Amino acid sequence: MEQTLGHVTHTKNLRALVPDDGHLAPEFLLVPFDVGRWSFPIWTNWTVRAGARAARGLILRRRRSGRPAAMFVHTQVPAVLLGPWMRSTPTVVSIDATPKQYDELGEFYAHDRSHPRVEALKFRANRACFRRAQHIVSWSHWGKRGLVDAYGVDATRVTVIAPGVDVERWARPDAPAVAAGQPVRVLFVGGDLRRKGGDLLIDAVRALNLESGLPSIELHLVTGADVSEEPGVVVHRGLTSNSPELIAQYHAADIFCLPTLGDCLPMVLAEAAAAGLPLISTDVGAISEIVRPGSTGALVPPSDRDALRDALRQLVADGEMRRRLGAGARALAEADHDARANARRIAALLEGAAGLRTVPT
Repeated sequence: MEQTLGHVTHTKNLRALVPDDGHLAPEFLLVPFDVGRWSFPIWTNWTVRAGARAARGLILRRRRSGRPAAMFVHTQVPAVLLGPWMRSTPTVVSIDATPKQYDELGEFYAHDRSHPRVEALKFRANRACFRRAQHIVSWSHWGKRGLVDAYGVDATRVTVIAPGVDVERWARPDAPAVAAGQPVRVLFVGGDLRRKGGDLLIDAVRALNLESGLPSIELHLVTGADVSEEPGVVVHRGLTSNSPELIAQYHAADIFCLPTLGDCLPMVLAEAAAAGLPLISTDVGAISEIVRPGSTGALVPPSDRDALRDALRQLVADGEMRRRLGAGARALAEADHDARANARRIAALLEGAAGLRTVPT
């Protein structure tokens, strides 16, 4: 399991929810991102580092307890260099985005493309990895289209399974309602404030709080970024994924807003949906698969301050719309983003890979 960004939370969910029921005895090998003591050029490449660490973990595991019946590798980054292991062990590879899709979003992740010859080698290595996989899990239909269109993967070999959240744990205990005279609480959760559009959101809330005829807005930022509190802006630091303190912030909110500039499928949107919050975000990556205009929330173009203010203004002013969209978001979370149900689907794919059951595509 790759240990970067939202993949850390995904790992925690799978560790808690993948069944250990006699058919499946899961063992987790974590692939940390840090460079460690070594800093020579090749080792600073994340694919090389991830592949080497994954291979080392597999070697140690085989010495201890033999060859596994099947492997699940998330993401393709550590899988690319696992060719010998994937050839001998049925493997399910999981992705949040294809490498080419990640390249398209690269400017927002401080990710630069290499020399064209290096990029060609990278493409062939990833295509070979996808071909070696017995099956592939994509977090989204967007990712599946990227596999089929850019890497020639047969669509029947790809199953869309969102990472999801523990919908029972994230469920709001009662329906949200803003008391008379109280501000409407808007929640933002994101470590990288600029990439996630937090600075745009702060500007939008400042402007809206100067407008007459609107309820006042209180923006709550869960971030580690260097941003100061001001009237109408409250900063929460040190909240960890799935913690009661973080969940409490979702339950206290009325609107969830993530005007991100570049993302694949942020897990915070599924968390907000599970908490029954109406969603505002941008139409990038696979976000439109969870933020559905008129059903679960509103989509705005990236960096469009006017559109962001308009979407916020409408939801701040209309409590009934907030309740309706929040209920739609909760229903979508229960249907497609239930981490417990989705972990069982992954377990079934692994049992199928190991020949323990027949799994329909």
